[in-house]
Amino acid sequence: MTNSRFHFTRRDFLKATAAAGAAIAAPGLAQAQAYPSRPIRLLCPWPAGGSTDVVMRAFAESAGKALGTQMIVENRPGAGGILGAVEMVKAKPDGYTITQTPLGVFRVPHMQKVQFDPLKDLSYIACLTGYTFGLVVRADSPIKSMKDLVEYAKANPDTFTYGSTGTGTTPHLVMEQFAKRAGIKLQHIPYKGNADGMQALLGNHVMAHSDATGWGPFVDAGRCRLLAVYGSKRAKRWPDVPTLLELGYQTVSDSPFGVAGPAGMDPAIVKKLHDAFKKSLEDPALLSVLEKYDQSVIYLDSAAYTKFARETFEAERETIHSLGLQAKS
Repeated sequence: MTNSRFHFTRRDFLKATAAAGAAIAAPGLAQAQAYPSRPIRLLCPWPAGGSTDVVMRAFAESAGKALGTQMIVENRPGAGGILGAVEMVKAKPDGYTITQTPLGVFRVPHMQKVQFDPLKDLSYIACLTGYTFGLVVRADSPIKSMKDLVEYAKANPDTFTYGSTGTGTTPHLVMEQFAKRAGIKLQHIPYKGNADGMQALLGNHVMAHSDATGWGPFVDAGRCRLLAVYGSKRAKRWPDVPTLLELGYQTVSDSPFGVAGPAGMDPAIVKKLHDAFKKSLEDPALLSVLEKYDQSVIYLDSAAYTKFARETFEAERETIHSLGLQAKS
């Protein structure tokens, strides 16, 4: 009797101990299992109507369907595309606020004081695609090639104006690298994004615009002329347009981007988001939008994207110092 009572009590004790352990672990586990239970905010750090905005809305629709919830895009334009990362510092790491992460996230901190650390304040979810960048002029411009641009700029220093999506963005820095290697000086006019930059070009407020392929429809419609693209190879959509590299300027920019959330996210929630975005890369509707803007799939999982972030942060430090654009202490 005593022994059986002892064994019964011991079994109860072990069960109670296991139950207590499960209760301690349950809140986080339950949260991950229930996720998502409400809409997710996806921040786009560029203006509405631009090429990135259109692409991120396509990702939001596709990934939201995979997750069984609505993913709502909110625009945070300005500051060279870093305002989404800035907001991650104060966002809860619950997976309900995430952001697009352009290369500026790794570059701008070397140029000025910012309110986030790209290596400490972000949980990298997945790299998804990348921009095709290029320089366009109006169709009626007398500048018909990069050779014409260089000749004009040498004859008229600091008078050739070009717009970009902001100081420190890839479209800005590529043009500065090109100008340095061509031995010319250009006047840079920063805008918040593609939409207002193209309005400035079409309104004749600047002579050229450096950006991702938001200019594509204007080129195809004959309203703009594409002088060069910045990638390591020619754009599939405009195969007759040369790269800066093949023109001899030793300037290349392939510019991948993805999505990230605040630091400290539950790995199970990161995986759910990662899997949804990865699935979106097989969605014909999403792929047709990428093709429209001549963007290829550039996929990295969470671990590989985190490694890419560390390596790119250091590489951008070198680029900024080579151009003399580093923050002054």
